[in-house]
Amino acid sequence: MNYRILGKTGYKVSEISLGTWQLGSKWGDPFDEKVARNTLEAAYEQGINLFDTADIYQDGMSEKAVGEFVRSKSDKIYVVTKCGRKLIRTLPKATTRTT
Repeated sequence: MNYRILGKTGYKVSEISLGTWQLGSKWGDPFDEKVARNTLEAAYEQGINLFDTADIYQDGMSEKAVGEFVRSKSDKIYVVTKCGRKLIRTLPKATTRTT
């Protein structure tokens, strides 16, 4: 695996990341924790240390699986994520602003 420094962070990340949109199943199938773990482990064994997820992937199960995986490793693993698609639905009306 080739690695690069991520911007000005100093983080040495794999040139290839694993996107986890369909982690743990195929589109429309139920989430399978074992499949998710095996996929993450296979990527890690190939040298991938950069994982991309989001709060909406697999209804939050992708982030949960990635988090559990990262906690099980002692090496540096980097996670990029996005948030907000579910957050907006959970914010109280008093905190939302319209212009």
